[in-house]
Amino acid sequence: MLKKIISGGQTSADQAALDAAIKLGIAHGGWIPKGRTTETGTLPENYNLQEIPTDDYSECIVQNVKNSKGTLIIFYGKLTGDLYRAERETLKHKHQLLGVDLNQTIALNAASLVNDWIQLRFIDVLYVVGPSTTVNPHAGKHTKLMLERALILDLMNVSSHRAVADYSKKNHLEEQPVLPKTIHEAVEKLITEMVLKDKVIIANMTHDELVDLNSNLGAYIRNSFRLWSGNHELMESCRFVSKNKKLNVDEASFAIIDAMWEKLRKTHTLKVIK
Repeated sequence: MLKKIISGGQTSADQAALDAAIKLGIAHGGWIPKGRTTETGTLPENYNLQEIPTDDYSECIVQNVKNSKGTLIIFYGKLTGDLYRAERETLKHKHQLLGVDLNQTIALNAASLVNDWIQLRFIDVLYVVGPSTTVNPHAGKHTKLMLERALILDLMNVSSHRAVADYSKKNHLEEQPVLPKTIHEAVEKLITEMVLKDKVIIANMTHDELVDLNSNLGAYIRNSFRLWSGNHELMESCRFVSKNKKLNVDEASFAIIDAMWEKLRKTHTLKVIK
């Protein structure tokens, strides 16, 4: 499973790779020229990149290749300049290399390809390098969306009940000062408590995969929201929404999960670009 993404932070595509890592809670880093210079100015401090003692970007490429297990090069039609240099350096060190030509591949297929490559080559630290906006003004957007999709696929290679935090553990079963009385309130409370990675994973599940959550997240709902012991208002709300007057506690917790999934699909589903 991928543990870290690094880049030189030079182009919008490089920075998009770091943004994707940050968004999904994956460690990031890399080497950048002295002064944190990029093609658009100074790289903000929120990116955890280290400066080399020179302004020679080619030295950053060398270090980033050395510090990674594989290099992902994103390009449009032809490898030139720093992208070509990254390819040569990766081959020189005999590290894994994957080039994705977004002139030839739609993003959905590219994301699947990247994920398969990461899995098959056991890439734990990935160096991503991509073109500037002068090559393609949408390079950053394309890179971010493609990598987010690939990283989600990587996360989902872990079974659903393991990828999502174990809400059945005792530290999640703290006293609730205010119990939700409606399915809407329950969904809002769950989403507020949930970390971003779990929101994205659940949003990108199929409906059939939700069943696996009912033994984990469902246990948290049943206990923490007191479905077992007297939260009649929430039970009645679940029955009303599901249009099932005989809904039991297990079915009620799944109804809440289902409603949460529908809401997260509108806000956290990864988009497919063409």
